Amino acid sequence: STGVALEQTLWPWIHVGALQVDVAFRVDALSATMIMIVTGVGFLIHVYSVGYMHDEPSFARYFTYLNLFTVAMLLLVMGDNLLLLFVGWEGVGVCSYLLIGFWFDKEANASAGKKAFVVNRVGDMAFLIGLFLLYWNLGPGAHSLSFTDLAAAAPRIPAGTVAIITLLLFIGATGKSAQLPLYVWLPDAMAGPTPVSALITAATMVNAGDYMIARLSYLYVLAPPTMAIVATVGALTALFAASIGLAQNDIKKVLAYSTVSQLGYMFLAVGTGAFSAGIFHLMTHAFFKGLLFLGSGSVIHGMSGEQDMRKM
Repeated sequence: STGVALEQTLWPWIHVGALQVDVAFRVDALSATMIMIVTGVGFLIHVYSVGYMHDEPSFARYFTYLNLFTVAMLLLVMGDNLLLLFVGWEGVGVCSYLLIGFWFDKEANASAGKKAFVVNRVGDMAFLIGLFLLYWNLGPGAHSLSFTDLAAAAPRIPAGTVAIITLLLFIGATGKSAQLPLYVWLPDAMAGPTPVSALITAATMVNAGDYMIARLSYLYVLAPPTMAIVATVGALTALFAASIGLAQNDIKKVLAYSTVSQLGYMFLAVGTGAFSAGIFHLMTHAFFKGLLFLGSGSVIHGMSGEQDMRKM
């Protein structure tokens, strides 16, 4: 991360023994890019939602969830340490559950929300274990878990341990960013309102895994075996999901599988060390997939709620 980074410590958070974690924010080139995506595309989706959800009885509840989602994602990309990133990580997880199951009076929608939640908990369990392992292997002076301290301490961690830590963190990313084998929740996430599908798949939650690997790039470059796994999983997901998308009839399911496939490309990029290329594709994808979803919402409204493309 070249250039100037703005760092701001708001208040002490967890100070127990050697662990000294603060509520602190960091804005550098990478977070600034993510902030622009989240707020830029997020703003457009908010504006679109006003019209799309105008006759919805739970209008206020919908916008409460949408705003909470945006806040959680901004916390994720601006957090100065790995623990604060994890708070945002869990925040977008719970908001996705609330939004996917927004129309919970239908059994299928409620189940889709639960499915997203459970699949993400599997990934998050691995992420947490990786976080504990990372903390356990840090030398003295790096116990704030801040990214600058981690960068300094990373070379001191044994190579095998780094490989295990990065792999566990990547399993967390496969859940959040819907990669093989934890991709199964994303197509079901289309049960929520269309602007939600746009927000989850384009601007916010599914990009978190890619962002996390780019943010911890200095750890990943120390673990070539993990990099190879990240790239392989990305490449396989890109092919596999696109081939499923070819056989779908539901307009939103096609876009959902397309999203999983595009995320595969991002992981292929970061797995081969092209971190800036991965983030660049993340940005372009946020815009074109957001537009595709909002366009599909317009078509669905025009068709009075019909989503089967064979009837269009």
